Amino acid sequence: MTIMSPRIVKDTAIEMFVSLDLRSVALLFDVDGTLVEIGPSPFEVHVSEDLLGSLRRLAELTGGALALVSGRPIADLDHLFAPLKLPAVGGHGAELRLGDDKAWPKPRRLSAQFRLRLAEAAMFDPGILVEDKGYSLALHYRKSPHCAERLRKHVATCRAAFAAEPTELLLGKALFEVKLPGINKGDAVRELMTHAPFAGRAPVFIGDDITDEYGFAVANRLGGCAVKVGRGRTAAQWRFPHVRAVWRWLADGQRGPKRVRARRRRVAR
Repeated sequence: MTIMSPRIVKDTAIEMFVSLDLRSVALLFDVDGTLVEIGPSPFEVHVSEDLLGSLRRLAELTGGALALVSGRPIADLDHLFAPLKLPAVGGHGAELRLGDDKAWPKPRRLSAQFRLRLAEAAMFDPGILVEDKGYSLALHYRKSPHCAERLRKHVATCRAAFAAEPTELLLGKALFEVKLPGINKGDAVRELMTHAPFAGRAPVFIGDDITDEYGFAVANRLGGCAVKVGRGRTAAQWRFPHVRAVWRWLADGQRGPKRVRARRRRVAR
């Protein structure tokens, strides 16, 4: 995965205006760190009524071409954004659901023995949270950052012990996630964009994490654009400084096709 050319023309954010015709784009949003602030744990986050209202209105203005693209399972997204039930990519691409409730079958599961061995990490510290998705297992250590190196070694040991079971290690913000190979947001976005009402539109992918870079690359290749939330090297052309800026952009976009503000970092092509 190519993130960005290492040559930065100017490492200073400058304000630009982007004209978005909501009738011709598809809006794709990561969740944690993009639509909601990252909480102490994945289960300690808040979705405001204002955010729900913005997403509902933008879904109408885009003709339904608005989707959540998250590492969370789709069931968690439905709970978090209730009563909205939006098109969604879950599990970093392992799950896909369209607006008509058509869902793709979930991939096979990691073996129970492998997941149990990984989950033993919860005994290291009470701040470590285990999230078992079946097709992957995530170890969150936002409350125990001092455990990062111990967790890294534990994951490496487990993967070596179950070497016959092919897996990939996904690194996120205070996260180690062991998952089935070949699953990523980029492939899921590419599939999503072949179906109505997304087909024929230019994808606008907004995310904050290394896991979103796969989606950024595909959005760029499909003639759309990518927006990075926060700092860090990226394939995105545009940048919002923080989640609150995304909220302002969403509220502004409810007024319909118009010019909206964003921050862009100029990078070498």
